[in-house]
Amino acid sequence: MPIVIPKDLPAFDVLTKEKIFVMPSERAVSQDIRPIEIAIVNLMPTKIDTETQLMRLLGNSSLQIKVTLVNMDTYISKNTPQSHMHKFYKVFDEIKDRHFDGMIITGAPVEHMGFEEVAYWKELSEIMDWSDSHVTSTIHICWGAQAGLYHRYGVTKRARESKLFGIYEVRAEDKYDLLLKGMNDSMYIPMSCHTDIDQDKLRNISDLKVLASGKECGIAIIKSLDNKRFFFMGHSEYDRTTLKKEYLRDVDKGLDIQKPVNYFEDDGLYNINLSWRSTAYLLFNNWLNYYVYQVTPYSFDEE
Repeated sequence: MPIVIPKDLPAFDVLTKEKIFVMPSERAVSQDIRPIEIAIVNLMPTKIDTETQLMRLLGNSSLQIKVTLVNMDTYISKNTPQSHMHKFYKVFDEIKDRHFDGMIITGAPVEHMGFEEVAYWKELSEIMDWSDSHVTSTIHICWGAQAGLYHRYGVTKRARESKLFGIYEVRAEDKYDLLLKGMNDSMYIPMSCHTDIDQDKLRNISDLKVLASGKECGIAIIKSLDNKRFFFMGHSEYDRTTLKKEYLRDVDKGLDIQKPVNYFEDDGLYNINLSWRSTAYLLFNNWLNYYVYQVTPYSFDEE
């Protein structure tokens, strides 16, 4: 089944070339199908890249997915043309009376700031609270996961001695959870973060379950026991070259940055081992199937 997005969204042409089944919005409205409604709260600076990455994973499902892109009303994006934002994005006030089957809250480049120092923290907190009654299940990614864990459970973060940067092996702590169905014993996830959560405190929160962790990266995937919230500490959605772009960006800035580990296959910058793609597809497909589609009401009036 297709992912339903506007035909003039940049992701449409990219995904079409990749043989991802996409359908323009005007075609979808003529079908007597109730699509799965997914809101993407996109906090990343490279919004167009992130849209495409997430839609690629959502579009691999057997479900018809309709995406609503959401941005912060209290912050103006500096890296994405405002024409794109005005055309394709909605602010919270425009969606707060709607219900969604699923929501994704992305990462954001604000790790070095305290949560309350972030310009849109109050607005994001309001969205997270709203999701309790308006969203069936939510994925929080990277800083979005840290933000969710802090807001809901008081889990703090702390600076790492050095940036966690590269592709890291993780293994299941609960191999029978449906989110990990079909996974190999070893899973690989891109990580790019300067901070870490208080992992000891998290493991003592009775409402949370750690699903996967790694020796080098620590806790990688967490969920709430009611399955309404999932926390992905890494960036499974990343493209083949995303970490390379981040590395070259930091080199250009003169920052003290090491090459991403387990990423380049040799000493150069061209041969990249795309070892995480199958894990990413399964994570999002399993979430959509088992924690969204199977439990969301056919009509939100039924709630």
